[in-house]
Amino acid sequence: MESQVRGGTRWKRFAVVMVPSVAATAAIGVALAQGALAASFSVSGQEFKVSADTLKGKGFTQYGALDTGKDLEGKDAAHPVAVSAFTSATITNMCQSVVTPVPFLNNQITLKLTAGNKGEAVQASDLYIDVSNLDADQAVFHGMDIGVAAGSAKGPKPKAEEYAQKKANPFGFAQQADSVELTGVHQTAWATTAGTFTLSNLHMGLEWGSGAKHECY
Repeated sequence: MESQVRGGTRWKRFAVVMVPSVAATAAIGVALAQGALAASFSVSGQEFKVSADTLKGKGFTQYGALDTGKDLEGKDAAHPVAVSAFTSATITNMCQSVVTPVPFLNNQITLKLTAGNKGEAVQASDLYIDVSNLDADQAVFHGMDIGVAAGSAKGPKPKAEEYAQKKANPFGFAQQADSVELTGVHQTAWATTAGTFTLSNLHMGLEWGSGAKHECY
């Protein structure tokens, strides 16, 4: 995925992890129209990149939704996302980066975080990733069901407070799998939440500039 993406979602690529079919993409559009909202907090005005050699997850659910928040000028903003949720996930060689503009210096700063790259993987539970774009070299799903209602999914569901605030629809389109294996993952996201997130060999640093030399890819 590409950093600092503004505007429309690339729907064909957006559906890669959701099984590349026109029908699935159309159903996600229906879910968006029904007003499902993903992150239960106001998202920032900046997307961030995430890459990983492998992501292996159990109890997988995915549904179309919207994240809301403010842009960098403080104006209201809404972003279509595919919420990828896992009961548990194991991630190897994870990288996360975000680019922040510094207008008065006419420059940019990249914050980059790496973990799980020295033989001990990153571990997460109740993981929700609000993705706007995703590329993977390969995606393998086990026990896949497409077209289930989000509220009746076997794995993670939209959160209870979202229902209470009418921010999510339990009858909206979703798909699920017993487990999923992604390799060569590049994605752009607006938000990530997790019950626990264990980062082995964590490193975080700041660099002037942006692009592949400074970001995750």
